[in-house]
Amino acid sequence: MSFLRSVHPFPAIEHMEVLIIGAGLSGIGAACYLQKQHSSKSYAILESREATGGTWDLFRYPGIRSDSDLHTFGYEFKPWVNDQSIAGAKDILAYLRQAAAENGIDRKVRFQHKVVGAAWSSAEARWTVDIERLDTGERHQMSCRWLFCAAGYYRYDEGYTPKFEGIEHFKGQVLHPQQWPENLDYTDKRVLVIGSGATAVTMVPAMADQASHVTMLQRTPTYVMSLPSRDPIANALRKVLPDTWAYAVTRRKNIALSRAIWRLCQKHPKTMRKLIRSMNQRALPKGYPVDEHFNPPYNPWDQRLCAVPDGDLFKAISAGKASVVTDHIATFIERGVMLKSGRELQADIVVTATGLNLQLFGGMALSVDGEAVDLSRKVAFKGMMLDGIPNFAFAIGYTNSSWTLKVGLLCEHFSRILSHMDQNGHAICRAELPSPTMPTRPLLDFGAGYVQRALQHLPRQGLGAPWLMSMDYQLDAKVLREGPVQDPFLHFGKAERRAGIWSAKGQHAVEA
Repeated sequence: MSFLRSVHPFPAIEHMEVLIIGAGLSGIGAACYLQKQHSSKSYAILESREATGGTWDLFRYPGIRSDSDLHTFGYEFKPWVNDQSIAGAKDILAYLRQAAAENGIDRKVRFQHKVVGAAWSSAEARWTVDIERLDTGERHQMSCRWLFCAAGYYRYDEGYTPKFEGIEHFKGQVLHPQQWPENLDYTDKRVLVIGSGATAVTMVPAMADQASHVTMLQRTPTYVMSLPSRDPIANALRKVLPDTWAYAVTRRKNIALSRAIWRLCQKHPKTMRKLIRSMNQRALPKGYPVDEHFNPPYNPWDQRLCAVPDGDLFKAISAGKASVVTDHIATFIERGVMLKSGRELQADIVVTATGLNLQLFGGMALSVDGEAVDLSRKVAFKGMMLDGIPNFAFAIGYTNSSWTLKVGLLCEHFSRILSHMDQNGHAICRAELPSPTMPTRPLLDFGAGYVQRALQHLPRQGLGAPWLMSMDYQLDAKVLREGPVQDPFLHFGKAERRAGIWSAKGQHAVEA
């Protein structure tokens, strides 16, 4: 019996083999993969909010939906059987919570547990995680072998709103979609939505039927494409095939289609620009100034394309219920905003759909062997680990396709790393750069404002594999699903000493 076991039979720190941060789309998925491949490993999910679902529970603004089809946005292991391929938050949330319940994941979630910091000890090969209980204000610690961060990429407590001149003079209501009030009545109100991204193009048609008029004010146009909300092939296949087969075929079809569109945009941007413009022109009234409002100055997929199901935005514009204005705000006035062109836009409600505040890993502080980690000096390894940080993985999905496609592959590879470590008796897994002067570039090659504002604080990526943040599903499938776990830049080792910790499987001290 160890000294620690005999003197401290009930240590305060509870131990898990894996701690997953976040109970949203990525966290639930990570838990499902972990439980399936490593059913004997203890784990818990730490969720700072009061409910599962992440983004799909947080946002409550009108019309919230995915702009990716659910046959690729859904989990590979759980068929999407809803007739709607592009679905609203209510249906997506029900799907996520059903996946959690079916696999017993919901019983592993600890709500209002915010991770504020985590310290790695190479000697003991474990993380000590500092947790704040948001319901009680108490602080406590847990320990784990692996820390898997599935907390998304933006701050949940606040969105981004730029400084607007004279906003204090406006007599109406100003809202950000991330803090949408319950039961807001905008019936017969003039609504001004500031922004041109996915949130704005979703809200405008959703509010247009009740509001007296909705105006989308944008500084720069965005590429907008109409897509059918229902997938006729998927729905037809489900009538003649089992759900799992129909889902697998549809998923493969949609992966190939979205990848083909992205590659065409990369190789033939001028052709794709003309095609998208032509589609928009046919969907809008004759003589509509398409080039003014729907012809961005950048190439397709330099920023994410906005999908509008069944052309709902174009239909609202054609019906006279909504309009688009491309201009800059000079100042707010009592009745709305004054534009730099001199035009005045009147409004009763202003919605600042101006973006997110990027925040990786939930804003927690990391340290390794007593030294604080500067994330801006770290480099991503295979898009799921950071150099020099042992036993730490994270989930960031695609920016050019369905988020979940990448997360699923990362979770598969994570499970394979755990298997490799178990088979070889390893306790530590650490990615190391070939040279501290290795050339790098920004983590995300993406022109969206919320990304550009935060790049200087984010980790970086290299110029070649395995240090790339790949955005190609087929390539990632070969590397993460089929490629070897072992890599010249991935080092495995054992703990320097054994530590006494409290096991989640029994209230007694064990030697780790």
